[in-house]
Amino acid sequence: MPTENVMTQDSYNKLKRERDELISQRPEIAERLKEARAFGDLSENAEYDVAKEEQAKLEERILKLSERLRTATIIKDEDLTLDHVSLGLTAKVKETKTKVVESYSIVDVTEIDPFSDPIKVSVESSVGKALVGSKVGDKVEVAVPGGKPIRLEILEISRTA
Repeated sequence: MPTENVMTQDSYNKLKRERDELISQRPEIAERLKEARAFGDLSENAEYDVAKEEQAKLEERILKLSERLRTATIIKDEDLTLDHVSLGLTAKVKETKTKVVESYSIVDVTEIDPFSDPIKVSVESSVGKALVGSKVGDKVEVAVPGGKPIRLEILEISRTA
């Protein structure tokens, strides 16, 4: 049974562009299959096997993207309230032990960018899960792989630019 995928408009557009690009590659792969078939015996035809494998991977990715787009629920800016952290918003936080302040934008998994400012973290990541639902002044614990959890204090919630 398909699940609902909540995402921003930017994420939806990115997935749609990727799917459309992949769809545009179908004729090229079909041509490679046609050329490989012309080599004769398909049982010992490496070019044919490679082209068939590429075609299968392409079609699988197109199918996954199409399903994700079909079940997408797009968050609209006007539906976002700044009373708690959610997908599509940015949380400015302070690590309680080190006092380091950082900002995290909560995004769909397709938009992750750990080098951006603010840092784009997936709603499904440990940081994202810890922050979603919290309010200004809340302190949350974030599980750290192989280490002690860190505590973050929510300083500010804003719309993601």
